[in-house]
Amino acid sequence: MPSVDTGDELPLPPLAGGAQHRARESRAAASALDNRLCSLQCLPPTQPQTGCCFGKRLWEEKSENLSPYLDEPRNHCFPGTVFEKLGICSMPKFFRFLHDITTIKKDLHVAVTNLPFGTIPVRLFQPKAASSSPRRGIIFYHGGGGVFGSLDFYHNVCSFLAQETDSVLLSVGYRMLPDHHYPSISRDCLNASIHFLKGLEAYEVDPSRVVACGDSAGGWVAATITQTLVGRSDLPRIRAQVMIYPIVQAVNLQLPSYQQNQNVPFFSQKLILTCLCNYLAIDESWKEAILNGAYIPPDAWRKYRKWVGSDNIPKKFKNRGHQPRSPSPFNEAAYLETKHILDVENSPLLADDETIARLPEAFLVSCENDILRDDTLLYKKRLEDQGVPVTWYHVDDGFHGCVILFDKKPFSFPCSLKIVNAVVSYIKGI
Repeated sequence: MPSVDTGDELPLPPLAGGAQHRARESRAAASALDNRLCSLQCLPPTQPQTGCCFGKRLWEEKSENLSPYLDEPRNHCFPGTVFEKLGICSMPKFFRFLHDITTIKKDLHVAVTNLPFGTIPVRLFQPKAASSSPRRGIIFYHGGGGVFGSLDFYHNVCSFLAQETDSVLLSVGYRMLPDHHYPSISRDCLNASIHFLKGLEAYEVDPSRVVACGDSAGGWVAATITQTLVGRSDLPRIRAQVMIYPIVQAVNLQLPSYQQNQNVPFFSQKLILTCLCNYLAIDESWKEAILNGAYIPPDAWRKYRKWVGSDNIPKKFKNRGHQPRSPSPFNEAAYLETKHILDVENSPLLADDETIARLPEAFLVSCENDILRDDTLLYKKRLEDQGVPVTWYHVDDGFHGCVILFDKKPFSFPCSLKIVNAVVSYIKGI
């Protein structure tokens, strides 16, 4: 087994825009995040979404415990709330405890090993069948917005991918909210990825066939890691990037999908803003400025509009109630507190053309009933404009987070299996 990277190679930079001070404050305000997480995902009964029947089912199950404003539970005896009030654990940790209860299926054909890469927990999935040559490798970054998700919760997805694609898969754990903020996720994943890439021979992985893969926030990580490593001549080159309904920018939150799907379960407009602010250690009082683009300097908007503007979205995706909007008048105070949103590390869509042009081929998945649908469309166009081969898979009945449900009956949906099978088919072709 290769030696563990000490981490000296990647020192953490100081947090931008006063974020260091806000990171300390945000821990004290963690309950404000936690107490809303269970309600922000729900769909008001007055705004049903076509093709997303699960949202209606979820709403019907939870509506009795929610206020009409979806911000405060009527019943404060929800176990997570009680534990938080008693100082036992925060709401995000309680939710992670709940979803980690899910049954981990033991695959007799895959060997699973828990490894520490320094302080970073990772899980290695290796097919047991003998292979006459090195296998392809997959580095998998789980989603969850920095709040949900874990190695256990994504275990079955990773085991399935490793088995069906005959690949060695590394699932990367990372530090999360409410205890850890920017840049913990990207830096943990970067260090783990570098360590894995340096030791491919020990894992019997073909260095010319390594795929970076992730869903949601994990898709953002896959994009960021691939961009960061594209110029590293001392490491094997990432062969392909697989991004499943990723978030790649927070510059334009008035795209068609952000308006059309703002109340769809699992990743509503309120929840995405809550996760964004808490991870980046931004006070939630700036939510409105972020949503309306008031924090973006006019010259920055002129620079980025060609990449993030709604003009880049095909007309057929604008038919469902899109109202074009320009950024609100510039608010300098908001910019000073939130400007690190514009860092390429947080918004990989904003990388320069030279970096984008050097990226490997991509497999991009978008879902119609997803607030992040248009992030995928924007990244697709950026890659294609720079000559990067893109395979795009759009799911008309898909919604954010559906991949994790692919084997969780009765909550598994056709769209879940469609996406997982499409990813398998693409990776097998590498």
